[in-house]
Amino acid sequence: MTKRLHTRVDSGIRLDPLGRFWHDDELVENPAIARAWHKGLERAEDGRYLIRFGRDWAFVTIEDAPYLVRRVVSDDEGRLRLLLSDESEELLDPRTLARSAEHVLYCRVKGDQRARFSRQAQADLMEFLHEEEPGRFFLVHGADRWPIGTDPGRPPPRPEEGAVPADNLPPWART
Repeated sequence: MTKRLHTRVDSGIRLDPLGRFWHDDELVENPAIARAWHKGLERAEDGRYLIRFGRDWAFVTIEDAPYLVRRVVSDDEGRLRLLLSDESEELLDPRTLARSAEHVLYCRVKGDQRARFSRQAQADLMEFLHEEEPGRFFLVHGADRWPIGTDPGRPPPRPEEGAVPADNLPPWART
């Protein structure tokens, strides 16, 4: 079996819709590597995503959303808090909730970045979801009520869809 030579653009790394990393079409099973890659994920100025470790980095293909909402918990003040795949937490902005044609929930996190709800996170949110008309859902929390929009379902640009960086070399060739 020949090993592929990877560059920053062709890293062989992809993130699937379930929040799992793959490298050269093999699932990354080491939890420490997957955790580090989630924590190192960031968006470039042109909308592509990359994984960064110090000064080293490589683009990654995002098949759906760059972040996965792992859990939704109600905090001591009754607010809905999201636990994300990069181990960060933030409050749910209910105005950003949207549902795909496949009935998967999404929201915006970290400003305007797309996050997909895991099955567990959707189950966590179920008590707050109400279908008031056939096919029209609302998030109801306390006295507040927000309509759930339609998710456009567009993943971010792929690594090869942007400019090639000047240092697009295999890791061993970089100085």
